[in-house]
Amino acid sequence: MTTTYWLEHAWLGTHVEPGVAVDVSDEGRFTAVRTGVGAPPPGATALRGLTLPGLANAHSHAFHRALRSTVQVGSGTFWTWREVMYSVADRLTPDTYHALARAVYAEMALAGITAVGEFHYLHHAPGGTPYADPNAMGEALIAAAEEAGIRITLLDTAYLSSGFGKEPDHHQRRFSDGTAEAWAERASLLKERPGVRIGAAVHSVRAVPAAQLSTVAEWASARRAPLHVHLSEQTAENDACQAAHGCTPTQLLSDNGVLGARTTGVHNTHLTDADIALLGGSGTGTCMCPTTERDLADGIGPAVALQKAGSPLSLGSDSHAVIDLFEEARAMELNERLRTRTRGHWTAAALLRAASAEGHASLGWDDAGTIEPGALADLVTVTLDSVRTAGPEPRFGAETAVFAATAADVSDVVAGGRVVVRDGEHVRVGNVADALTEAIAALHASSPAGD
Repeated sequence: MTTTYWLEHAWLGTHVEPGVAVDVSDEGRFTAVRTGVGAPPPGATALRGLTLPGLANAHSHAFHRALRSTVQVGSGTFWTWREVMYSVADRLTPDTYHALARAVYAEMALAGITAVGEFHYLHHAPGGTPYADPNAMGEALIAAAEEAGIRITLLDTAYLSSGFGKEPDHHQRRFSDGTAEAWAERASLLKERPGVRIGAAVHSVRAVPAAQLSTVAEWASARRAPLHVHLSEQTAENDACQAAHGCTPTQLLSDNGVLGARTTGVHNTHLTDADIALLGGSGTGTCMCPTTERDLADGIGPAVALQKAGSPLSLGSDSHAVIDLFEEARAMELNERLRTRTRGHWTAAALLRAASAEGHASLGWDDAGTIEPGALADLVTVTLDSVRTAGPEPRFGAETAVFAATAADVSDVVAGGRVVVRDGEHVRVGNVADALTEAIAALHASSPAGD
């Protein structure tokens, strides 16, 4: 059976086309894309406004959503913020993590996100004792995404040390499998299924000993799986790496086989020219997370130089200070304007590609992020008559989406052929605000897990 959607205006990768009809198979893929269709065909569902491909959130820590606003009290640095983050991580159990992540992923769906890359390192119970199911926390995240109606790439993360040559501290013991070999053994138990891909991550060069980096890289390579890594987010990490190994984190990753076309460096903020050349020359991607990078006072990364060197750009909401990929795309351009005092570093179309096709590709979904036959049928409709989007002609829809719209302007979302959001309401979770409130209140009311 074929389902037909009529798109009043559709962004087709390079331009906005009025009157587009798309046919979707039972398998959730586009089978036809027809332009010049002036009115909805009989039986078609009309999506009025501007319809985009599904957006991909390439970097997420779902539990950080519980920190929103509470970490804005007082001053500090990334490192003081991290202590507050650990206090939340200490409270999570598989059940509370499922409830929180389900609500967070539903918030993502409301924002037009149809796939998430979950950078997952909360593996064990506090103290490091494995659960009866050693992947109970990862499976909770997978179930949460399925229930929220979005795809997930679970980037199972190796996190083995608290710094160069240092054992995990008491917070981090639940993150660690002890060795990369033990990490690989546990991660191998995770299974892909429809809507679910399993990838790998190196938390950072400070969290995985250099001699064990290749084990993680080889695990990902053998499975042709995505491999992500936090890279040079903080200058302190760069300084510590130089002291321990006499090179930059990027060089260390390169020397140990981590870089490559299926690898994405997250943040890539404080890089040398040689680092940029290594990342670009190897085809390693860059995931920028501008709202988190500015919230944590990390700095502005060299995204323009990275892309020119050959590093594909994707976007993530990371700590979920906000969940809004339009804001992430806008911030990447506007940050660069502030840094250089010049305008127009990316077109709106290029920024949308980073938020859609390039983001999906970084997560192993090469068949998503475009509206064309054979692609996964993801559609995100942005209203063109809100107080933010009203006025410009529809042909400027890409510019309106990137430079004016917010997540609140998303009206309808189809993910893999299934309706997830209709008229601004999540059709599965219902009242997402209530779900978030309940999950976060329950988490804050609990004692640290294991107490």
